[in-house]
Amino acid sequence: MGGGGQLTEPGEAGSCRGVNLYTWEEVQRHCHRNDQWLVINRKVYNITQWATRHPGGLRVINHYAGEDATEAFAAFHPDPRFTQKFLKPLLIGELATTEPSHDHDKNAALMQDFRTLRDDVEKKGLLQARPLFFCLHLGHIVLLEALAWMLLWLWGTSWSLTLLCAIIQGTAQSQAGWLQHDFGHLSVFKKSGWNHILQKFVIGHLKGASANWWNHRHFQHHAKPNVFNKDPDVNMLHVFVLGDSQPVEYGTKKIKHFPYNHQHQYFFLIGPPLLIPVYFHIQILRTMFSRRDWVDLAWCMTFYLRFLYSYVPFYGFFGSLALISFVRFLESHWFVWVTQMNHLPMDIDHERHQDWLSMQLSATCNVEQSAFNDWFSGHLNFQIEHHLFPTMPRHNYHLVAPLVRTVCEKHGIHYQVKTLQQGLVDVVRSLKKSGNLWLDAYLHK
Repeated sequence: MGGGGQLTEPGEAGSCRGVNLYTWEEVQRHCHRNDQWLVINRKVYNITQWATRHPGGLRVINHYAGEDATEAFAAFHPDPRFTQKFLKPLLIGELATTEPSHDHDKNAALMQDFRTLRDDVEKKGLLQARPLFFCLHLGHIVLLEALAWMLLWLWGTSWSLTLLCAIIQGTAQSQAGWLQHDFGHLSVFKKSGWNHILQKFVIGHLKGASANWWNHRHFQHHAKPNVFNKDPDVNMLHVFVLGDSQPVEYGTKKIKHFPYNHQHQYFFLIGPPLLIPVYFHIQILRTMFSRRDWVDLAWCMTFYLRFLYSYVPFYGFFGSLALISFVRFLESHWFVWVTQMNHLPMDIDHERHQDWLSMQLSATCNVEQSAFNDWFSGHLNFQIEHHLFPTMPRHNYHLVAPLVRTVCEKHGIHYQVKTLQQGLVDVVRSLKKSGNLWLDAYLHK
């Protein structure tokens, strides 16, 4: 398990026995599937056997094997003292005193300034939620669902009313998606258990999806955003090529699963229309059954039973299935454009081992604040702040944004803010740019 010297820590529990000391070179060798170490606050942990029991999922912790996970650990765990009981049995030693506290030549001054910012954020109470905000948000979702049903009950099932019902239901589904996202990030309640229960209610009963599927996928995105083979959101299954490096790699190797130089056009046909109704649905069902996640499956079934009970009297069984499919179709457009405008036009590349602030700022951008933009995007127009502080309640993003911008300006990091229109247009522009890079490499390299 590595060599290293021995250190005795006087005045601490267990000081009678030596503590193994390791170099970064030794730690970095343990980055394989069956041999994984990581570092948190200079302490070295062997997570090989425990990774499969990690509440946030196996893959998200695997992404930091052989690396310093200090900043990611602080970002994801709102109560570090609670996690100590899990970490203590995994501790195998510390970094040698001659080793720096960070790996891969990261900017120590920038990392220190971000730690200071995080301490300031905690002191100002910006990680504390206002429960009334989220209660009102849940209330408006329930009202939207009730309004959609009452339209049909009061005035019938004409084509125009059915379309209006679907639009209202699609709005409710999208807003429920942002709300379950809040609970999934432990942003609402101090106790993690309440966040987990409410997330299962919202994503399961109100949306018909799986909380565990979402969390295990989404946490990877936050841990390594826009990093190939680590962020599932940039795993396009060879349908699209992204960024500047992947198109050239595909073109040089003469890989042509699709005509990528036209991907900015066929994106409209197979991207927004199909992501939730087809791809996500297949993933959710496969994940729940393969992992035998019967709890999430039960929550999911309550949604479909409730929906069918409400709409079969109006449309019959198959008509109700057609209605929910159309609602998913509408919701999918909303979801894709909102989530991709902050990430797809940004840097997408292989692992570069950046510090937390630099990594998140290279992969995210903001969209201008307005009452509509905040509501429409679930406050994910503040994508930078959300990625830097994933457990922060969304109503505080605008308060921390000036502090983040100050740190970025000090260290020459680009803090990018766009209009909503520019963000949406840039999604298509980035796809076109990557497609042209692929074509040039395919023809000339």
